[in-house]
Amino acid sequence: MSSESNAPQTQTAEPPRSTKPAISKAIVVFSGGQDSTTCLIQALAQYDEVHAITFDYGQRHSQEIEVAKQLAQKLGAASHKVLDVTLLNELAISALTRDNIPVSNDLMDNGLPNTFVPGRNILFLTLAGIYAYQIGADAVITGVCETDFSGYPDCRNDFIKAMESALVQGMDRQLRLVTPLMWLNKAETWALADKYQQLPLVRDETLTCYNGILGKGCGTCPACLLRQKGLDEYLATPDSIQAILAAKTA
Repeated sequence: MSSESNAPQTQTAEPPRSTKPAISKAIVVFSGGQDSTTCLIQALAQYDEVHAITFDYGQRHSQEIEVAKQLAQKLGAASHKVLDVTLLNELAISALTRDNIPVSNDLMDNGLPNTFVPGRNILFLTLAGIYAYQIGADAVITGVCETDFSGYPDCRNDFIKAMESALVQGMDRQLRLVTPLMWLNKAETWALADKYQQLPLVRDETLTCYNGILGKGCGTCPACLLRQKGLDEYLATPDSIQAILAAKTA
């Protein structure tokens, strides 16, 4: 007779696989102005972990760095890194990097505003991409906009796509450059802040003014004029602009 047992063989069960989704991480390029603050507000609602990064390049409105620190803490960013990139100030001559060059509402001979800082977003997005690599972030979020932009070539969608491709190829890692405001005008950007019940904070506690005045700003520089025009348009017809925003972001 066989000595083998007819009893069913017991198999060792495999340990259960984790079904916990990976934590989504994002980095927001954060200046403490209207656009980047709105991006941070939205990112905090969309990602599990949001880090802010601010660049000190010796900018004319240097108060924005302190404003950014306060807002990042108040809104609940996971961390806030401030990087010293003052070497940009040595290379890029602009009304935003030189106190003795007044901010002008007129264009220069090359068709750009005198507040354009050559290479600024190239440098910022490169450093933000490196930071994303180090902490394993999925996305770098920036508040650039082609609809109501100030004529800066480094705010255009073509530039963003080219930078994203360069970062992915250069670091051999998937990374998205996310631009929530790219196709929104300023009125719709105000609507986005209001969607998250943060319009008062963006209106009163951000610093967009080229002359470094918090909230409403000086009222005369190009940044203040564009910001106020958008706010007036939004407050005049909030429901219709919210509907446009919903259609654009659906």
